[in-house]
Amino acid sequence: MPSPAPSRARTIGLFGAISIGIGGMVGGGIFAVLGEAVSLARGATAVAFLFAGIVALLTSYSYAKLSVTYQNSGGTVIFIDKAFGHNLLSGTANLMLWLSYLVTISLYAVAFSSYAQTFFPGHSGPWLKHLLISMAILLPALINMISASFVSKSETIVVLIKITLLIVIIVTCASYVDPERLSPAQWSGSFSIIVAGMIIFVAYEGFELIANAAGEIKNPALNLPRAFYFSVLLVIILYVLIAIITVGTVPESQLLTAKDYALAVAAKPALGQMGFTIVSIAALLATFSAINATIYGNARLGYILAIEGELPKMLDRERRNIPTTGVILTLILSLIMANTINITEIAIIGSASFLLIFFIVNLGAYKLHREIAGRKYIIILACLISGAALATILVHTFSNNPRAVGIFLSFIGISFLFEFFYGRLIRKHIFKRPYE
Repeated sequence: MPSPAPSRARTIGLFGAISIGIGGMVGGGIFAVLGEAVSLARGATAVAFLFAGIVALLTSYSYAKLSVTYQNSGGTVIFIDKAFGHNLLSGTANLMLWLSYLVTISLYAVAFSSYAQTFFPGHSGPWLKHLLISMAILLPALINMISASFVSKSETIVVLIKITLLIVIIVTCASYVDPERLSPAQWSGSFSIIVAGMIIFVAYEGFELIANAAGEIKNPALNLPRAFYFSVLLVIILYVLIAIITVGTVPESQLLTAKDYALAVAAKPALGQMGFTIVSIAALLATFSAINATIYGNARLGYILAIEGELPKMLDRERRNIPTTGVILTLILSLIMANTINITEIAIIGSASFLLIFFIVNLGAYKLHREIAGRKYIIILACLISGAALATILVHTFSNNPRAVGIFLSFIGISFLFEFFYGRLIRKHIFKRPYE
Protein backbone atom coordinates (compact mmCIF):
# COMPACT_ATOMS: atom_id res chain seq x y z
CA MET A 1 0.00 0.00 0.00
CA PRO A 2 1.21 3.52 -0.68
CA SER A 3 2.54 5.48 2.24
CA PRO A 4 0.05 8.02 3.52
CA ALA A 5 0.50 11.42 2.03
CA PRO A 6 1.98 14.01 4.37
CA SER A 7 -0.36 16.53 5.95
CA ARG A 8 1.45 19.45 4.30
CA ALA A 9 -0.39 21.26 1.53
CA ARG A 10 0.53 20.33 -2.02
CA THR A 11 1.91 23.60 -3.36
CA ILE A 12 4.43 22.48 -6.03
CA GLY A 13 3.25 22.17 -9.62
CA LEU A 14 4.94 20.39 -12.52
CA PHE A 15 7.21 23.32 -13.36
CA GLY A 16 8.32 23.61 -9.73
CA ALA A 17 9.02 19.88 -9.53
CA ILE A 18 11.08 19.98 -12.73
CA SER A 19 12.97 22.96 -11.33
CA ILE A 20 13.88 20.93 -8.23
CA GLY A 21 15.35 18.19 -10.42
CA ILE A 22 17.24 20.57 -12.70
CA GLY A 23 18.49 22.59 -9.75
CA GLY A 24 19.73 19.43 -8.05
CA MET A 25 21.64 18.30 -11.14
CA VAL A 26 22.92 21.61 -12.52
CA GLY A 27 24.71 22.54 -9.33
CA GLY A 28 28.46 22.68 -9.13
CA GLY A 29 28.87 19.34 -10.91
CA ILE A 30 29.18 20.57 -14.49
CA PHE A 31 31.79 23.14 -13.45
CA ALA A 32 33.71 20.55 -11.43
CA VAL A 33 33.85 17.51 -13.72
CA LEU A 34 33.86 18.90 -17.27
CA GLY A 35 37.66 18.94 -17.40
CA GLU A 36 37.83 15.38 -16.07
CA ALA A 37 35.55 14.23 -18.89
CA VAL A 38 37.69 15.95 -21.53
CA SER A 39 40.89 14.38 -20.18
CA LEU A 40 39.42 10.89 -20.64
CA ALA A 41 36.99 11.09 -23.58
CA ARG A 42 38.67 13.90 -25.56
CA GLY A 43 36.52 14.63 -28.65
CA ALA A 44 33.82 12.23 -27.41
CA THR A 45 33.12 14.18 -24.22
CA ALA A 46 29.52 14.81 -25.36
CA VAL A 47 29.07 11.07 -25.86
CA ALA A 48 30.35 10.45 -22.32
CA PHE A 49 27.77 12.86 -20.93
CA LEU A 50 25.10 11.08 -22.98
CA PHE A 51 26.09 7.68 -21.54
CA ALA A 52 25.91 9.02 -17.99
CA GLY A 53 22.55 10.61 -18.77
CA ILE A 54 21.11 7.30 -19.98
CA VAL A 55 22.03 5.68 -16.65
CA ALA A 56 20.33 8.56 -14.83
CA LEU A 57 17.23 8.38 -17.05
CA LEU A 58 16.72 4.65 -16.52
CA THR A 59 17.19 5.05 -12.77
CA SER A 60 14.72 7.93 -12.75
CA TYR A 61 12.05 5.43 -13.81
CA SER A 62 12.56 3.51 -10.56
CA TYR A 63 12.50 6.76 -8.60
CA ALA A 64 9.33 7.93 -10.32
CA LYS A 65 7.46 4.71 -9.53
CA LEU A 66 8.73 4.57 -5.95
CA SER A 67 7.97 8.26 -5.33
CA VAL A 68 4.36 7.92 -6.45
CA THR A 69 3.83 4.93 -4.16
CA TYR A 70 5.87 6.11 -1.15
CA GLN A 71 5.42 9.86 -0.87
CA ASN A 72 7.76 10.74 1.95
CA SER A 73 10.39 13.43 2.50
CA GLY A 74 12.87 10.66 3.31
CA GLY A 75 13.10 9.81 -0.39
CA THR A 76 15.92 7.35 -1.05
CA VAL A 77 16.14 6.35 2.62
CA ILE A 78 12.48 5.32 2.69
CA PHE A 79 12.71 3.46 -0.63
CA ILE A 80 15.59 1.32 0.60
CA ASP A 81 13.89 0.63 3.91
CA LYS A 82 10.60 -0.31 2.23
CA ALA A 83 12.33 -2.69 -0.18
CA PHE A 84 14.76 -4.42 2.18
CA GLY A 85 13.41 -3.72 5.66
CA HIS A 86 15.49 -2.43 8.54
CA ASN A 87 18.55 -4.61 8.34
CA LEU A 88 22.29 -4.52 7.77
CA LEU A 89 21.95 -3.81 4.04
CA SER A 90 19.51 -0.92 4.33
CA GLY A 91 21.35 0.62 7.26
CA THR A 92 24.67 0.43 5.43
CA ALA A 93 23.17 1.89 2.24
CA ASN A 94 21.51 4.78 4.07
CA LEU A 95 24.70 5.73 5.87
CA MET A 96 26.56 5.41 2.57
CA LEU A 97 24.10 7.91 1.08
CA TRP A 98 24.87 10.34 3.88
CA LEU A 99 28.61 9.95 3.25
CA SER A 100 28.07 10.39 -0.50
CA TYR A 101 26.68 13.87 0.03
CA LEU A 102 29.80 14.76 1.99
CA VAL A 103 31.78 13.78 -1.09
CA THR A 104 29.71 16.08 -3.32
CA ILE A 105 30.25 18.97 -0.92
CA SER A 106 33.99 18.30 -1.15
CA LEU A 107 33.81 18.17 -4.96
CA TYR A 108 32.03 21.52 -5.14
CA ALA A 109 34.48 23.08 -2.66
CA VAL A 110 37.53 22.00 -4.67
CA ALA A 111 35.88 23.31 -7.86
CA PHE A 112 35.11 26.60 -6.08
CA SER A 113 38.78 26.89 -5.13
CA SER A 114 39.96 26.15 -8.69
CA TYR A 115 37.80 28.89 -10.21
CA ALA A 116 38.56 31.33 -7.38
CA GLN A 117 42.31 30.91 -7.88
CA THR A 118 41.95 32.33 -11.40
CA PHE A 119 41.38 35.71 -9.73
CA PHE A 120 44.76 35.45 -7.99
CA PRO A 121 47.31 35.06 -10.81
CA GLY A 122 50.77 34.33 -9.49
CA HIS A 123 49.44 33.20 -6.10
CA SER A 124 48.66 29.53 -6.67
CA GLY A 125 50.36 28.00 -3.65
CA PRO A 126 48.79 25.18 -1.65
CA TRP A 127 47.92 27.56 1.18
CA LEU A 128 45.62 29.60 -1.07
CA LYS A 129 43.98 26.48 -2.49
CA HIS A 130 43.19 25.09 0.96
CA LEU A 131 42.11 28.48 2.32
CA LEU A 132 39.57 28.87 -0.51
CA ILE A 133 38.36 25.27 -0.13
CA SER A 134 37.81 25.83 3.60
CA MET A 135 36.02 29.16 3.07
CA ALA A 136 33.73 27.51 0.50
CA ILE A 137 32.52 25.13 3.20
CA LEU A 138 32.68 27.31 6.31
CA LEU A 139 30.60 30.21 4.98
CA PRO A 140 27.67 28.08 3.71
CA ALA A 141 27.70 26.14 6.98
CA LEU A 142 27.43 29.45 8.84
CA ILE A 143 24.52 30.50 6.62
CA ASN A 144 22.79 27.20 7.39
CA MET A 145 23.26 27.75 11.11
CA ILE A 146 21.76 31.24 10.93
CA SER A 147 18.86 30.83 8.49
CA ALA A 148 17.60 27.66 6.86
CA SER A 149 14.96 29.62 4.89
CA PHE A 150 17.66 31.66 3.17
CA VAL A 151 18.98 28.46 1.60
CA SER A 152 15.74 27.56 -0.16
CA LYS A 153 14.88 31.15 -1.13
CA SER A 154 18.29 31.88 -2.67
CA GLU A 155 18.57 28.55 -4.49
CA THR A 156 15.77 29.34 -6.96
CA ILE A 157 17.48 32.57 -8.03
CA VAL A 158 20.87 30.89 -8.36
CA VAL A 159 19.42 28.06 -10.47
CA LEU A 160 17.95 30.60 -12.90
CA ILE A 161 21.29 32.41 -13.13
CA LYS A 162 23.17 29.15 -13.80
CA ILE A 163 20.79 27.94 -16.48
CA THR A 164 20.69 31.35 -18.16
CA LEU A 165 24.47 31.58 -18.23
CA LEU A 166 24.91 28.09 -19.69
CA ILE A 167 22.36 28.86 -22.42
CA VAL A 168 24.17 32.13 -23.20
CA ILE A 169 27.47 30.24 -23.54
CA ILE A 170 25.87 27.69 -25.89
CA VAL A 171 24.28 30.37 -28.10
CA THR A 172 27.25 32.75 -28.28
CA CYS A 173 29.88 30.05 -28.78
CA ALA A 174 28.01 27.81 -31.24
CA SER A 175 29.44 29.52 -34.33
CA TYR A 176 33.01 28.99 -33.03
CA VAL A 177 32.73 25.19 -32.93
CA ASP A 178 35.23 23.36 -35.13
CA PRO A 179 33.60 20.05 -36.20
CA GLU A 180 37.02 18.51 -36.75
CA ARG A 181 37.67 18.57 -33.00
CA LEU A 182 34.53 16.45 -32.50
CA SER A 183 35.22 13.90 -35.23
CA PRO A 184 35.70 10.21 -34.28
CA ALA A 185 39.39 10.59 -35.12
CA GLN A 186 39.69 12.74 -31.99
CA TRP A 187 37.83 10.30 -29.73
CA SER A 188 39.39 8.13 -27.06
CA GLY A 189 38.76 4.38 -27.08
CA SER A 190 35.26 3.07 -26.34
CA PHE A 191 36.16 1.92 -22.83
CA SER A 192 37.69 5.30 -21.94
CA ILE A 193 34.57 7.09 -23.18
CA ILE A 194 32.32 4.91 -21.01
CA VAL A 195 34.64 5.38 -18.02
CA ALA A 196 34.55 9.15 -18.55
CA GLY A 197 30.76 9.03 -18.47
CA MET A 198 30.77 7.10 -15.23
CA ILE A 199 33.31 9.38 -13.55
CA ILE A 200 31.19 12.43 -14.36
CA PHE A 201 27.96 10.69 -13.31
CA VAL A 202 28.01 12.73 -10.09
CA ALA A 203 26.88 15.69 -12.23
CA TYR A 204 23.51 13.93 -12.71
CA GLU A 205 22.83 12.63 -9.20
CA GLY A 206 20.60 15.50 -8.05
CA PHE A 207 17.41 14.32 -9.78
CA GLU A 208 16.59 12.19 -6.73
CA LEU A 209 15.79 15.38 -4.77
CA ILE A 210 12.39 15.40 -6.48
CA ALA A 211 11.51 12.34 -4.36
CA ASN A 212 12.09 14.33 -1.17
CA ALA A 213 9.39 16.79 -2.22
CA ALA A 214 6.89 14.13 -3.39
CA GLY A 215 4.44 14.90 -0.58
CA GLU A 216 4.21 18.55 -1.67
CA ILE A 217 3.73 18.03 -5.41
CA LYS A 218 0.26 18.50 -6.92
CA ASN A 219 -1.33 15.58 -8.78
CA PRO A 220 1.65 13.32 -7.91
CA ALA A 221 0.58 10.33 -10.01
CA LEU A 222 0.95 12.45 -13.14
CA ASN A 223 3.47 15.15 -12.21
CA LEU A 224 6.10 13.07 -10.39
CA PRO A 225 6.99 10.84 -13.36
CA ARG A 226 6.92 13.83 -15.73
CA ALA A 227 9.17 15.81 -13.40
CA PHE A 228 11.76 13.03 -13.21
CA TYR A 229 11.83 12.32 -16.95
CA PHE A 230 11.68 15.91 -18.20
CA SER A 231 14.32 17.20 -15.77
CA VAL A 232 16.79 14.43 -16.65
CA LEU A 233 16.17 14.77 -20.40
CA LEU A 234 16.59 18.55 -20.31
CA VAL A 235 19.84 18.27 -18.36
CA ILE A 236 21.17 15.61 -20.76
CA ILE A 237 20.56 18.01 -23.66
CA LEU A 238 22.16 20.89 -21.74
CA TYR A 239 25.26 18.89 -20.76
CA VAL A 240 25.76 17.42 -24.25
CA LEU A 241 25.57 20.90 -25.80
CA ILE A 242 27.99 22.32 -23.22
CA ALA A 243 30.40 19.45 -23.94
CA ILE A 244 30.17 20.10 -27.70
CA ILE A 245 30.85 23.81 -27.18
CA THR A 246 33.78 23.17 -24.83
CA VAL A 247 35.57 20.57 -26.96
CA GLY A 248 34.67 22.19 -30.26
CA THR A 249 35.90 25.72 -29.51
CA VAL A 250 39.12 25.22 -27.57
CA PRO A 251 42.21 23.14 -28.47
CA GLU A 252 42.46 20.02 -26.35
CA SER A 253 45.87 21.01 -25.00
CA GLN A 254 44.42 24.20 -23.51
CA LEU A 255 41.53 22.34 -21.92
CA LEU A 256 43.86 19.79 -20.34
CA THR A 257 46.14 22.54 -19.02
CA ALA A 258 43.16 24.29 -17.41
CA LYS A 259 40.91 21.29 -16.83
CA ASP A 260 39.90 22.43 -13.31
CA TYR A 261 38.21 25.49 -14.87
CA ALA A 262 37.58 24.20 -18.40
CA LEU A 263 34.19 25.86 -18.86
CA ALA A 264 35.66 29.32 -18.27
CA VAL A 265 38.31 28.65 -20.92
CA ALA A 266 35.58 27.53 -23.34
CA ALA A 267 33.93 30.95 -23.14
CA LYS A 268 37.04 32.85 -24.25
CA PRO A 269 36.94 32.31 -28.04
CA ALA A 270 33.52 33.98 -28.31
CA LEU A 271 33.49 36.34 -25.34
CA GLY A 272 37.17 36.96 -24.65
CA GLN A 273 38.52 37.63 -21.18
CA MET A 274 35.16 39.04 -20.14
CA GLY A 275 33.58 35.65 -20.89
CA PHE A 276 36.26 33.88 -18.88
CA THR A 277 35.60 36.19 -15.93
CA ILE A 278 31.81 35.93 -16.14
CA VAL A 279 31.92 32.13 -16.24
CA SER A 280 34.37 32.05 -13.34
CA ILE A 281 32.09 34.26 -11.25
CA ALA A 282 29.09 32.12 -12.18
CA ALA A 283 31.04 29.00 -11.24
CA LEU A 284 31.82 30.49 -7.83
CA LEU A 285 28.15 31.33 -7.35
CA ALA A 286 27.02 27.90 -8.57
CA THR A 287 29.43 25.85 -6.48
CA PHE A 288 28.86 28.02 -3.41
CA SER A 289 25.07 27.66 -3.66
CA ALA A 290 25.42 23.92 -4.32
CA ILE A 291 27.49 23.55 -1.14
CA ASN A 292 24.92 25.64 0.71
CA ALA A 293 22.01 23.46 -0.44
CA THR A 294 23.87 20.17 0.03
CA ILE A 295 24.90 21.01 3.60
CA TYR A 296 21.25 21.78 4.32
CA GLY A 297 20.06 18.58 2.64
CA ASN A 298 22.67 16.37 4.28
CA ALA A 299 21.99 17.78 7.73
CA ARG A 300 18.29 17.06 7.13
CA LEU A 301 19.12 13.53 5.96
CA GLY A 302 21.15 12.97 9.12
CA TYR A 303 18.20 14.29 11.12
CA ILE A 304 15.82 11.79 9.45
CA LEU A 305 18.25 8.91 9.97
CA ALA A 306 18.70 9.90 13.61
CA ILE A 307 14.93 9.97 14.19
CA GLU A 308 14.73 6.48 12.70
CA GLY A 309 17.58 5.38 14.94
CA GLU A 310 20.08 4.72 12.15
CA LEU A 311 22.38 7.49 13.39
CA PRO A 312 23.06 8.62 16.99
CA LYS A 313 20.36 10.65 18.76
CA MET A 314 22.62 13.71 18.91
CA LEU A 315 21.87 14.32 15.20
CA ASP A 316 18.12 14.79 15.78
CA ARG A 317 18.64 18.00 17.73
CA GLU A 318 17.18 21.15 16.23
CA ARG A 319 17.41 24.84 17.05
CA ARG A 320 14.92 27.15 15.29
CA ASN A 321 14.10 24.28 12.92
CA ILE A 322 17.80 23.96 12.02
CA PRO A 323 19.55 20.58 12.58
CA THR A 324 22.57 22.26 14.14
CA THR A 325 24.47 19.12 15.13
CA GLY A 326 24.06 17.73 11.63
CA VAL A 327 25.37 20.95 10.08
CA ILE A 328 28.43 20.95 12.36
CA LEU A 329 29.26 17.31 11.68
CA THR A 330 28.78 17.81 7.93
CA LEU A 331 31.08 20.84 8.12
CA ILE A 332 33.88 19.00 9.92
CA LEU A 333 33.88 15.88 7.76
CA SER A 334 33.58 17.86 4.52
CA LEU A 335 36.54 20.04 5.48
CA ILE A 336 38.66 16.95 6.08
CA MET A 337 37.69 15.29 2.79
CA ALA A 338 38.00 18.39 0.61
CA ASN A 339 41.45 19.24 1.93
CA THR A 340 42.93 15.75 1.72
CA ILE A 341 41.51 14.23 -1.52
CA ASN A 342 42.18 15.64 -5.01
CA ILE A 343 39.37 16.52 -7.40
CA THR A 344 39.87 13.49 -9.66
CA GLU A 345 39.57 11.10 -6.73
CA ILE A 346 36.60 13.01 -5.32
CA ALA A 347 34.77 12.79 -8.67
CA ILE A 348 35.48 9.05 -8.89
CA ILE A 349 34.40 8.38 -5.30
CA GLY A 350 31.28 10.55 -5.64
CA SER A 351 30.16 8.92 -8.88
CA ALA A 352 30.88 5.39 -7.62
CA SER A 353 29.00 6.09 -4.38
CA PHE A 354 25.86 7.32 -6.14
CA LEU A 355 26.02 4.53 -8.72
CA LEU A 356 26.06 2.07 -5.81
CA ILE A 357 23.10 3.79 -4.12
CA PHE A 358 21.14 3.93 -7.38
CA PHE A 359 21.93 0.27 -8.09
CA ILE A 360 20.45 -0.62 -4.69
CA VAL A 361 17.39 1.58 -5.33
CA ASN A 362 16.90 -0.11 -8.72
CA LEU A 363 17.11 -3.52 -7.00
CA GLY A 364 14.56 -2.27 -4.49
CA ALA A 365 12.26 -1.15 -7.30
CA TYR A 366 12.54 -4.61 -8.86
CA LYS A 367 11.68 -6.23 -5.53
CA LEU A 368 8.66 -3.92 -5.17
CA HIS A 369 7.66 -3.85 -8.84
CA ARG A 370 4.16 -5.18 -8.13
CA GLU A 371 3.50 -2.66 -5.34
CA ILE A 372 4.74 0.25 -7.45
CA ALA A 373 3.23 -0.99 -10.75
CA GLY A 374 6.61 -0.87 -12.43
CA ARG A 375 7.51 -2.54 -15.71
CA LYS A 376 9.97 -5.31 -14.93
CA TYR A 377 12.00 -5.07 -18.12
CA ILE A 378 12.74 -1.34 -17.60
CA ILE A 379 13.73 -1.87 -13.97
CA ILE A 380 15.89 -4.90 -14.86
CA LEU A 381 17.63 -2.81 -17.53
CA ALA A 382 18.18 -0.04 -14.95
CA CYS A 383 19.67 -2.60 -12.54
CA LEU A 384 21.98 -4.02 -15.19
CA ILE A 385 23.21 -0.70 -16.55
CA SER A 386 23.77 0.93 -13.14
CA GLY A 387 25.55 -2.20 -11.89
CA ALA A 388 27.68 -2.39 -15.05
CA ALA A 389 28.50 1.31 -14.75
CA LEU A 390 29.68 0.83 -11.17
CA ALA A 391 31.80 -2.17 -12.14
CA THR A 392 33.31 -0.26 -15.07
CA ILE A 393 34.43 2.70 -13.01
CA LEU A 394 35.89 0.49 -10.28
CA VAL A 395 37.81 -1.79 -12.69
CA HIS A 396 39.28 1.17 -14.56
CA THR A 397 40.09 3.14 -11.44
CA PHE A 398 41.72 0.19 -9.68
CA SER A 399 44.42 0.02 -12.34
CA ASN A 400 44.87 3.80 -12.65
CA ASN A 401 44.06 5.21 -9.23
CA PRO A 402 43.89 2.47 -6.60
CA ARG A 403 43.81 5.06 -3.79
CA ALA A 404 40.41 6.29 -4.98
CA VAL A 405 39.06 2.72 -4.98
CA GLY A 406 40.53 2.21 -1.52
CA ILE A 407 38.78 5.31 -0.18
CA PHE A 408 35.49 4.24 -1.77
CA LEU A 409 35.74 0.76 -0.28
CA SER A 410 36.64 2.27 3.09
CA PHE A 411 33.38 4.27 2.96
CA ILE A 412 31.48 1.03 2.43
CA GLY A 413 33.44 -0.63 5.22
CA ILE A 414 32.83 2.23 7.65
CA SER A 415 29.11 2.22 6.84
CA PHE A 416 28.91 -1.56 7.26
CA LEU A 417 30.83 -1.66 10.54
CA PHE A 418 28.93 1.28 11.99
CA GLU A 419 25.60 -0.34 11.17
CA PHE A 420 26.77 -3.73 12.40
CA PHE A 421 27.99 -2.56 15.81
CA TYR A 422 25.71 0.43 16.41
CA GLY A 423 22.63 -1.47 15.23
CA ARG A 424 23.26 -4.47 17.45
CA LEU A 425 24.84 -2.91 20.52
CA ILE A 426 22.90 0.34 20.86
CA ARG A 427 19.91 0.84 18.56
CA LYS A 428 17.95 -2.31 19.34
CA HIS A 429 18.11 -1.55 23.06
CA ILE A 430 17.07 2.12 22.79
CA PHE A 431 15.01 2.83 19.69
CA LYS A 432 11.60 1.79 18.58
CA ARG A 433 11.14 3.01 15.02
CA PRO A 434 8.16 5.29 14.55
CA TYR A 435 6.57 3.11 11.88
CA GLU A 436 7.29 -0.30 13.35
